Amino acid sequence: MLENEITKLLNINYPIIQAPMAGGIATCSLVAAVSNNGALGMIGAGYMSPIQLREQIREVKQLTSNNFGVNLFVPGEFEIFENDVEMANSLLNRFREELNIHEEKITLPNMENAFQSYMEQIQVVIEEKVPICSFTFGVPNADIVAEFKLEGIISIGTATTVEEAVSIEKLGMDVVVLQGSEAGGHRGNFLSGHEESLIGLMSLIPQVADNVCIPIVAAGGIMDGRGLMAALNLGAKAVQMGTAFLTCEESGANPLHKEAIMHSKDGDTTFTRAFSGKWARGIKNKFIMEMEEHEDSFPNFPVQNSLTQLIRKESAIQNNIEYMSLWSGQSAALARIETVEELVKRVMDEARKVNR
Repeated sequence: MLENEITKLLNINYPIIQAPMAGGIATCSLVAAVSNNGALGMIGAGYMSPIQLREQIREVKQLTSNNFGVNLFVPGEFEIFENDVEMANSLLNRFREELNIHEEKITLPNMENAFQSYMEQIQVVIEEKVPICSFTFGVPNADIVAEFKLEGIISIGTATTVEEAVSIEKLGMDVVVLQGSEAGGHRGNFLSGHEESLIGLMSLIPQVADNVCIPIVAAGGIMDGRGLMAALNLGAKAVQMGTAFLTCEESGANPLHKEAIMHSKDGDTTFTRAFSGKWARGIKNKFIMEMEEHEDSFPNFPVQNSLTQLIRKESAIQNNIEYMSLWSGQSAALARIETVEELVKRVMDEARKVNR
């Protein structure tokens, strides 16, 4: 069970994938350490330029000869409405003042540029011969999937419902990651609305297993061998772990972020779209609680994400966790500070004991 079709497909020893946490958490050291220890390391390229992505791929290649992958955000259509931006800024200005931010002009995203950058990222993945590429916030078009097949690149989609998983298989993708409602960070739903996509992982796995033939990777709240075996017994072939790797020594997460996870309790996370304009699960802080009543009025991702960028950055610089996005899954209380090697070994040892 611990060696199966997905470990063979991805050419890894263990059915564990490190969640591709974008924004600097998935450092080259983290990605390489995961791959060097028999699991699959993933570069979170969502916020990277094509040049930055190429640099990180090449650096990871210097650190490991094992398989690793890249994760890309599929850009969605968005519009910028001046009234929405003005309203959001009026709510955000007090946080900027408190943090002493005096940036006069914020550069807003451009849809055409976002799509061009995404297509250039695809080319980098192909040119650098990255063996595995996953997608979130949507799916690539059929031409990209077909090109990946020609290049021998394994494509992985992210789903939050049975319908999304079925659509990923129909598109011809090789693997589907199921993101349960327990998962930390941004939601990957693309066909279903936010509420409809909040299916618990242990409920979602068997329903999808009954409806698709491609291998399933389970993501959301899995922190140890018990979670791994539970997912495999329900029909998954591997697990994707984010929060567990976020607190590893090799992770690039801010020490305050790691500390917040280490001290969190089971009810400390919530969903918010105040930071980015896209629903995401993180640890509650002052910013989330004070912005809760205004969430419906914020611009969509990536516009709101641009508006809060300096707030999040300056908050981290000032060691102030109240305005940082502290993304975390629901099982954060099980997190440990340890090396990647220790984490992978522990999870596999626990899984083997459960599997006896």
